[in-house]
Amino acid sequence: MTVFRIAAACLLDAQGRLLLVRKRGTRAFMLPGGKHEPGESALEAVLRELSEEIELSLPAEALDYLGRFQAPAANEPDCRVDADVFCARLLHPVRPAAELEELAWLDPDSPLPDNLAPLLREQVLPVLQRHLEAETA
Repeated sequence: MTVFRIAAACLLDAQGRLLLVRKRGTRAFMLPGGKHEPGESALEAVLRELSEEIELSLPAEALDYLGRFQAPAANEPDCRVDADVFCARLLHPVRPAAELEELAWLDPDSPLPDNLAPLLREQVLPVLQRHLEAETA
């Protein structure tokens, strides 16, 4: 089974909504991010991917490390992702670029849509919720 090493970011707006992205020609919404390039650290990869995908430039210190997660890949049959996930506050609007077709916002008080990537639904969201609760405690 092929395993893709990726880095992704949970980007939250002022209302506490989570930014989701959908790649062109796919159905699943996921976190912005992508595969590491040779020699890149997870932090370098996520910063590069955010710049490419949503034209967002963040300083490294704006990102908190959330954890490392594994799940079936949303858009690649018989593949898995091994993801380092970071968290940051989004201070200004972003727009889709590169291979992205659509952005969406996940409201924490709304039911989860059925087209979330497995990594996000099964692994990241429960940990993100605990992280956000600890921030406000």
